Amino acid sequence: MSIDIIVGLPHLNEGPILQRARTLRTTALISANGLSRWSGKRGWREWIGWRTSQLRNANGLAALCLDSAGFVAASRYGGFPWTIADYVVLAATYPFLWWASADYCVEPEIAGDREEVTDRISRTIRANRDCSRLADDHGIASRMMPVIQGRSPSDYERCADALSGLIASAALVGVGSMCRRDIHGPEGLIAVIDHLDRVLPAGIRLHAFGVKGTALPFLLPYSHRVASIDSQAYGVAARRAALGGGIAKTDVLVADHLEQWVGAQRARLGRRPHQLPQVRPTPHDPPPPDPWEAAIAQAREEIRDLIEAGDLDHDELTSPWIEQWAADIYRDRLAA
Repeated sequence: MSIDIIVGLPHLNEGPILQRARTLRTTALISANGLSRWSGKRGWREWIGWRTSQLRNANGLAALCLDSAGFVAASRYGGFPWTIADYVVLAATYPFLWWASADYCVEPEIAGDREEVTDRISRTIRANRDCSRLADDHGIASRMMPVIQGRSPSDYERCADALSGLIASAALVGVGSMCRRDIHGPEGLIAVIDHLDRVLPAGIRLHAFGVKGTALPFLLPYSHRVASIDSQAYGVAARRAALGGGIAKTDVLVADHLEQWVGAQRARLGRRPHQLPQVRPTPHDPPPPDPWEAAIAQAREEIRDLIEAGDLDHDELTSPWIEQWAADIYRDRLAA
């Protein structure tokens, strides 16, 4: 089996970038953010819907996929500006090869500690279930790609276990929070993929979001499991070239770097696979012994369970609320 190279597109405007993607006959990926409409009429930048008319320009592409823009939403807006229902409506407006479930990324710049990582995994579980439910209503469930999240290999396993029903019927599963991850190490890209290869049922293939091209030789031994990767790294290279050369970052320049990037990745696919020593995940730290910290931990776990079950919304997890919840647990333990 081979690994498909998917090109992330910044937009679907007719021009050199889109035309080059057509010429290269490569599958393309557009994010929900790239199809968003914004207004500044009220004095701030406000999301006002989708630019669905741009999807007409996708004609001629080998295929087009849709991403929920989880990292951009978290880093730029502090959360999704649109609802899950809005996003599924967008997914239903075009016959995407696949569309990714909404998810909550856990890169270090987004999730600064272990608790926030675990919180965002719970939100990801709920978002997958909500996307699936709404996809059934729109008749697009067969093209939805569940997305799992995590920092450690065992995080991804826990997320996959919670979504086992969705994953069992999916042709492809997305692996999030990959784009800023090292290749090596106990939480590196290969450690995660190796662990998923061992714990997921046979036949389930993976799409790894934002994987750097240098990782491809290390992924080749897992081509039976990894179906595709995507990247928009060529845009960064084009910006660097423009700054270094004192020239404008035109769409023609970006298109040239897109072609160079695709050629480089296709060449890497033909190289000898690189095998890293297998790294087994380390166990999590034991529960905190301090009674108040234990109450906080229990409060977080109970709230996460409610989020995953759909009894609380994705974003109903705030520090004051957790502390109030924990205080009730703490008092109950003292009274027992």
